[in-house]
Amino acid sequence: MNAVSERGGAPTAGRLSEQAYEHVRRGILSGDYPIGSVVSDREIAEELGMSKTPVRQALKLLAQEGLLELGRRRQLVVRGFTAEHRGEVLEIREALERIAVAHACREMPIEEIDLLRVSLFRQRRAAEAGDETQFIDLDEDFHLMIASGAGLQTLARILTQLRGFVRLMRLGTRRHEGHLFRVLAEHEAIVDALEKRDEKLALKALSDHLHTSEYTLTSGPDAPKKTS
Repeated sequence: MNAVSERGGAPTAGRLSEQAYEHVRRGILSGDYPIGSVVSDREIAEELGMSKTPVRQALKLLAQEGLLELGRRRQLVVRGFTAEHRGEVLEIREALERIAVAHACREMPIEEIDLLRVSLFRQRRAAEAGDETQFIDLDEDFHLMIASGAGLQTLARILTQLRGFVRLMRLGTRRHEGHLFRVLAEHEAIVDALEKRDEKLALKALSDHLHTSEYTLTSGPDAPKKTS
């Protein structure tokens, strides 16, 4: 828990930095700060009513995570993703999630698989309501639940960081009608295989899932143009 100062319980610099971090990160991942836009410590400090010091600390952390990068004028800008970087992120994600799924097949308690079923139910409700934002949140949580349920807490933390890249790369992508239900069906196939303890089938279901059009993310602004 963060400490507070003795004068009126005012937030410490660490608490303010955390507040600024969450504010900017949420803005990046929701598209409020578009790719390539400058993120100004002065403007954010004024917006949040704090000094620039905790904001700079927050921006430094976001740069370390890869969500921000130095622009041409040495200003911090929201990172863009080339087709090569997209491919790299997908390859890393698949390698990590294969570890999670393999361990889950062998070691995940049935109670944790039941929680995945609950997640599938919530995903279906979000899909039926057409709530893509809620569905994406549940989608990301679903993958983290597999790693956590298999007892791989370190892996879950790494996937949490990678989650920011995946969310950012999704911005601006075009999706086909009914894609939420297709993703849901892919999630169901993974859980069915986990429940059967069929590692080979579970890994195939995961690979099929990550290599659908929704996850290769080839329709973003930096993606290569399709040829006829």
